Amino acid sequence: MSRLFGRLLVLVLLAAGLSTASPSAAGAREPVRTPAQAVAAMQPGWNLGNTFDATGDDETSWGNPRVTRELLAGIRDQGFNSIRIPVTWGQHLSADLVVDPAYLARVREVVGWALDEGFYVMINQHHDSWQWIAGMPADHDNVLNRYNAVWTQVAAAFRDASPRLVLESVNEPQFSGSSGDAESYALLAELNTSFHRIVRGSGGGNATRLLVLPTLHTNADQGRLDALTAEFAALHDPNLIATVHYYGYWPFSVNVAGGYRFDTTAQADLLGTFERLRTSFVNKGIPVILGEYGLLGFDRHTGTIEQGEKLKFFELFGHQARISRITTMLWDNGQHFDRTAGVWRDTELFGQIASSWRTRSGTAASDLLFVRRGTPVTAQTITLNPNGTGFTHVRLGAATLRRGPDYQVSGDQLTLSAGLLSRLRGYGARTSLTLRFSRGVPWRLDVVTFDTPVVSAATGTTAAYAVPTAFNGDQLATMTATYADGTNAGPHNWTPYKEFDRAFAPDYPAGAIKLTPEFFAEVTDGAPVTLKFLFWSGETVTYQVTRNGAEVTGTPA
Repeated sequence: MSRLFGRLLVLVLLAAGLSTASPSAAGAREPVRTPAQAVAAMQPGWNLGNTFDATGDDETSWGNPRVTRELLAGIRDQGFNSIRIPVTWGQHLSADLVVDPAYLARVREVVGWALDEGFYVMINQHHDSWQWIAGMPADHDNVLNRYNAVWTQVAAAFRDASPRLVLESVNEPQFSGSSGDAESYALLAELNTSFHRIVRGSGGGNATRLLVLPTLHTNADQGRLDALTAEFAALHDPNLIATVHYYGYWPFSVNVAGGYRFDTTAQADLLGTFERLRTSFVNKGIPVILGEYGLLGFDRHTGTIEQGEKLKFFELFGHQARISRITTMLWDNGQHFDRTAGVWRDTELFGQIASSWRTRSGTAASDLLFVRRGTPVTAQTITLNPNGTGFTHVRLGAATLRRGPDYQVSGDQLTLSAGLLSRLRGYGARTSLTLRFSRGVPWRLDVVTFDTPVVSAATGTTAAYAVPTAFNGDQLATMTATYADGTNAGPHNWTPYKEFDRAFAPDYPAGAIKLTPEFFAEVTDGAPVTLKFLFWSGETVTYQVTRNGAEVTGTPA
């Protein structure tokens, strides 16, 4: 660092009030932990997403409220022990590479609050990764200088912070125009090495502070893990932590290509990820933080994946993380914890996640059981997934149902009697039973009275087209789109199954299935498209739409 830049940095820190006291400065009362013990103490973690990582003017530019002490205390009360605060620095960096003192002071303030609440805290360079760091192959020196300038100032600002502050070199590193993995691995190693040199060289608490290094794209494919393992060996520093992200098997994560169930393929993807992390890192003594997890479809709507299917995902995810000794940080950009009301938007989902931190829960093949309206009722059987627990009983509200007259259990098969289902059909369109296991959270099973959905003819435009639909108690699972010759229509034309919420979406209150402008943008003009709407009851309803310019007509097929 040049003398001129060093003097400028001192002035910046003085202006930001950072020259003396640092957030929750390290003291005698701080426990001394090995890196593995510290990472274990960080479990579970939560992401303050879409806040300081927002690329607008300030932390509210992506729709979340300004961070308060009360918000952080509320998150702590939910059982979280660590908080990742993603930070995007680029828009707050001057032409001469000085971080805006006011912005740095605000980040420091929130970090201090979080440390005061008892959290471990992790900060990073976040969306900088795709905004400008990605250009490193073609603009190597400028990108490296910019990256180094940010970390030089951030390291100085937090030099004497509590050892519970953890620094992460970069979020989801990626390189545009790279010649391939070999070049990308080399560039990432260069960034991580520079980050390590700057932080360690800044002294104070940073000399031994826990530092987090990501794989390329924070991906857990074996080649990515091997490349990061080589970096750890080269740096030869015991206070390093590996990080990856996990959002599930992609077709399931966004509900495309028929991936609307947490099936054996999606399960194998999850199990394989944790096995590779154990083998590559944990078993070699390298602690791992899974810095973000969730499902990608949540960015649009948490209903993109059916409730029971996503609960099974989070149950298995939490179990695998626990037995693998991997710390996890839930990605929450405001879609999970209501930061104004201070409550979870989906308490059932959070209940499953929180339970998985401690134990397993029993689940079932589905959380939906359909009984057709106006036909004789017969007994129905559903497969249980005890997950090492023991099945105990079934409840309807506060009443415990009778084994024998109401239900029977044989192995993992739960059979609900015709008599019980007849009574439930009389209660209304949807009645919830609770399946109880020996530990963990109960499994909700909704008994749904339904009839075959009915669609009607309609005209509209590519900008706003809706298929009038009487759902009749049923629930839409997915949609296929094909031309008359059998080829696939619409986006993702490598599969007939279109992406939920991206190409189509049910609107239950309005009685419609909406087809999006994105869908019609990739539909051949004048060519009829056959749509098949697949419902969770097992029903399939066929419809045909034809686009002529901006006009769309549709009829039941």
